[in-house]
Amino acid sequence: MDTKEDTGFNSAGTDTGTGTPVMDGRQQTNEHLEYAPPDTSAVNEKKILRKMDTRLIPLLALLYLLSFLDRGNIGNAKIEGLQETLSMTNDQYNWCLTVFFFTYAAFEVPSNLLLKKLRPSRWLPTIMVAWGIVMTLMGIVQNYTGLLVARIFLGVTEAGLFPGVAYYLTMWYTRSEIQLRQAMFFSAASVAGAFSGLLAFAIAKMDGIGGLEGWRWIFILEGIVTVLVAVGSYWGLEDFPETARFLTEEERAFVVRRLKYQGREKGGEMVAEADEFKWKYVRDAFLDWQIWVNIFVYWGIVCPLYGISLFLPTIVRSLGYSSSTAQLMTVPIYITAAILAVIVAYFSDRVGRRSPFIIAPLLIMVVGFSMCIATSNPKVVYGGVFIAACAIYPAFPGVISWLSNNLAGSYKRSAGMAIQIGVGNLGGAMASNFYRQKDGPRYVLGHGLELGFIGAGIIAAFILLIGYSSINKKRRARLEDGTVSYTNEELSAKGDKAVTFRYMY
Repeated sequence: MDTKEDTGFNSAGTDTGTGTPVMDGRQQTNEHLEYAPPDTSAVNEKKILRKMDTRLIPLLALLYLLSFLDRGNIGNAKIEGLQETLSMTNDQYNWCLTVFFFTYAAFEVPSNLLLKKLRPSRWLPTIMVAWGIVMTLMGIVQNYTGLLVARIFLGVTEAGLFPGVAYYLTMWYTRSEIQLRQAMFFSAASVAGAFSGLLAFAIAKMDGIGGLEGWRWIFILEGIVTVLVAVGSYWGLEDFPETARFLTEEERAFVVRRLKYQGREKGGEMVAEADEFKWKYVRDAFLDWQIWVNIFVYWGIVCPLYGISLFLPTIVRSLGYSSSTAQLMTVPIYITAAILAVIVAYFSDRVGRRSPFIIAPLLIMVVGFSMCIATSNPKVVYGGVFIAACAIYPAFPGVISWLSNNLAGSYKRSAGMAIQIGVGNLGGAMASNFYRQKDGPRYVLGHGLELGFIGAGIIAAFILLIGYSSINKKRRARLEDGTVSYTNEELSAKGDKAVTFRYMY
């Protein structure tokens, strides 16, 4: 069934209960819409969504594909001889993986707050140029220290891309549309996994050209491509719906208005989302219980995600396959996972629910990693990894969308999503140490730790499910009692804590 959420107004911008124009208690002061909004009664919503999907998603997917490719290609470089060339121990290699996540987590909240101030079309390409340069320079490091420093700066420069794009999408799409779009661009990460294996397989053939090893060319060429794409993004990326060049004036007004009023039950108060910056909203994000519980769900998904992306080629090779065969055997896993991510997101948006489409994949992950830990049979282990990956990739955009759906207020959402992704990605730092070379080929410790985090994620998901349901019931009862006496301005400032706001679960 289609339960697209009611935004409380029709395409003409009127209250669906009275048919009269509704204001949020404040004068509309958007600098691009200072005059009376144009008539939007003839606007075709599906046509607008198609235009937005066509103009936004492909470019964002390309940006994230390159981000994920540059972040994880060290795994491909390892099996092409990086560790031996730089005379690194196994622990030193793991540290090079780990330090990336410390700076990556630390810079995500500041980056997301700067995104709206400095405009997406300037901020995102700029940080992309920076990490492309760092990636290129990784190709000429001569020792462990050089690689370690390069990975630290890669974390700094890449920090803003994923939380920035995830937040950016919420400035264009409503709560009932967002997971499909998150999945469409996140699936680029899955394709990047497949593409990374194919690309590394091809680039490694350049071994010896210019006196450089094949693994160095992986870093150099992928870094140069990132810089070139980033430069083009200065002109290709849109900023906000208010200034979208591909929308008409009426379409811009319609998109802006439908985003302002969302998250309520039909017949509730018309409350516009707070859009001004206040440090209070950032503080509220850090103190919000749901963000910290959600992080445990995030860890239950992201630890297996990074474990697979960083070590899948090594795990497959340890089963007795050559390095080139190991690269190629990762391809079908990622392609299948990408397709499933989009399919699951479509149904999640369609039925207006998030938790079933997160909890079910978490349970499937348990099956996959249990297969891996139970045997050393190469076919069974490969099948277990396949099953786990096909559950991880659909779950990831779900957990991102679930939190963004339940944070109201533009800057609180910006800070909250950055906290979720920043602290959540410390799971990547943990996962990068799960699969130690001395534990191969069974990797019992690594698979066991993944199962532990998945279990914690399942428990946290049920806590959120019960909490959201309980709060919604209490708020509904308060409205029915008629005891609510807040002004629209007060309700707007309260954001998702307002009695009119409904959590999605």
